Amino acid sequence: MEIERRRRPVQLNDENQPQGGRNSHPTTKSYHIPKQLIVDAYKRVKKNKGSAGVDGQSLKDFDKHLNNNLYQLWNRLSSGSYHPQPVRRVEIPKSDGGTRCLGIPTVTDRIAQMVVKLQIEPELESHFHPDSFGYRPNKSAHDALQLAQQRCRKRSWVLDMDIKGFFDTIDHELLMQCVRRHVKESWQLLYIERWLTSPTQLANGEIEQRDKGTPQGGVISPLLANLFLHYVFDVWVGKQRLNVVFERYADDIICHCTTESQTKTLKARVEARFNACGLALHPKKTKIALCKSQYIQLDYDTTSFDFLSYTFQPNWTKTKKGNYGLYFYPTVSRKAAKRIRDEINRWPWHYWSHQELADIRKYSRSKIRGWMNYFSAFGESAIRNILFHLDRRLSRWAKMKYKTLQTLRQAADRVNRARGNNPHWFAHWRCI
Repeated sequence: MEIERRRRPVQLNDENQPQGGRNSHPTTKSYHIPKQLIVDAYKRVKKNKGSAGVDGQSLKDFDKHLNNNLYQLWNRLSSGSYHPQPVRRVEIPKSDGGTRCLGIPTVTDRIAQMVVKLQIEPELESHFHPDSFGYRPNKSAHDALQLAQQRCRKRSWVLDMDIKGFFDTIDHELLMQCVRRHVKESWQLLYIERWLTSPTQLANGEIEQRDKGTPQGGVISPLLANLFLHYVFDVWVGKQRLNVVFERYADDIICHCTTESQTKTLKARVEARFNACGLALHPKKTKIALCKSQYIQLDYDTTSFDFLSYTFQPNWTKTKKGNYGLYFYPTVSRKAAKRIRDEINRWPWHYWSHQELADIRKYSRSKIRGWMNYFSAFGESAIRNILFHLDRRLSRWAKMKYKTLQTLRQAADRVNRARGNNPHWFAHWRCI
């Protein structure tokens, strides 16, 4: 077996197979899995990058013996002897003080999951609801946000739902019922079940068994989660005849209703439905909001909601005629703004005191461009004002680097001159 690397396409052939391997010929395999499928899955995982799993093997390490590693994976998948390793638990701090637990599979397991995902995704996509946007081909968060904005103009009430610990509480038996409706290949069903029940390795090395949930961080987990909510919510809500429309991005769901009573009825029914399916709405994060523009009732308790790092709320806005009006539209959420400022503060500013501005540009270019692209969907002023924090940090950096600058005012003037002369240096400078 030869794998062409670097400039040549990766290929998995029958030549140079490991000596002494049993059941090495395709005709003796329990399952027929094309070798090219393994190669395609590897390329996808390689493109997505990601950290090492419990075995400590990175993608770079995997590539050192790429020929042998891919062949062994194909051999194990085809013979039915493939068993995933435990997933590595990583705890990510949340803004509310809690943590989000991610499960990181090994590189080999990520490739195996990608193999199955590439096979079953087209079939599942043909059944998914058009208002489901999360982790789907040719659908984006911006699509969901724009649709939410349009519907807020037509319907005055929103049920903003937050599912408590969604990825960790998915019922395996109910999920496999959903999977069996569409997945018919026995080897795909076998490995999906093995991934669901694969244990978790904690930071201290302890192994924890799992009887529910699918690790948030696995390659196939978003697809399985979408399938679960497709039947638990998307299909179900359409049968309730409540005249409700929604946008769903994975487990983040916004429902639009015409009256407050209709919204309360929907909330009660959804709670009962989720409880029956092993899920629960978060009591503090799930809320009913009134969303109107010029005639909004400001005395109502809740007149805003967050969706995909945007806050939908009434804002006083100056019109083209010079008048001010109260309009309901999305802007960057406070949590997202704080997250951006905190990340900028964590950059290695002290190290850069001995570097040049070009080094800061190189380090931050892709990050700033990403923030600008995502948070400019409804206008650039909000994200531009938030990124002004970067300019303040640049002023402090300039004062630290150039000893001739005695005050922050002088340092800010220097940064402003650089911005005027070179507006292309940072993405947010072009908007000023």
